Amino acid sequence: MALSPDEVRHVARLARLALTDDEVAELAPQLSTILGYAEQVGDLAADDVEPTTHPFALTDVMRPDEARPSLTAAQVLAGAPAVEQDRFAVPRIVAEEG
Repeated sequence: MALSPDEVRHVARLARLALTDDEVAELAPQLSTILGYAEQVGDLAADDVEPTTHPFALTDVMRPDEARPSLTAAQVLAGAPAVEQDRFAVPRIVAEEG
């Protein structure tokens, strides 16, 4: 599938890329080659292959959610440089509107 320069410019505009005429001329055959490879993949006789999302059969890969002993809030906040209302105090980075 050969892409025209106008099609390359259209794709570039969708990707918000500014291309010079030289870049368009250079990219057109490269993108056409890539599309040709994509067509070849689509032509493969894979009707008997079951669709997969992963090459290996996976079951639940998450560990069970079990309550375990952990630090108290006071222990966690003890290492903080600044604490305010039992929370980490951090500098404001977004101004409030109002």
